[in-house]
Amino acid sequence: MTDTVTQIAKLLEPFNTNGTILSATTDISTDLNIDSVTVMDFVMEVEDHFDIEIPLNVLSETRTVGDLANVVEARVKKG
Repeated sequence: MTDTVTQIAKLLEPFNTNGTILSATTDISTDLNIDSVTVMDFVMEVEDHFDIEIPLNVLSETRTVGDLANVVEARVKKG
């Protein structure tokens, strides 16, 4: 796992109530069985951790931990 994926997985742990093994291919809402409100709470944690903002239109196309890591890395570089 990349460093960003690892950091996201650590941030995701409190939301991982069913003990799913987290990897870049983990589907955030489906595999973890979390609703959209919880996903938004998690995204706010990610934004705070990396000091970035993730637009909703980008978020709507983000499904997996790896997808989110790519978005985070791109937003951090834009910074």
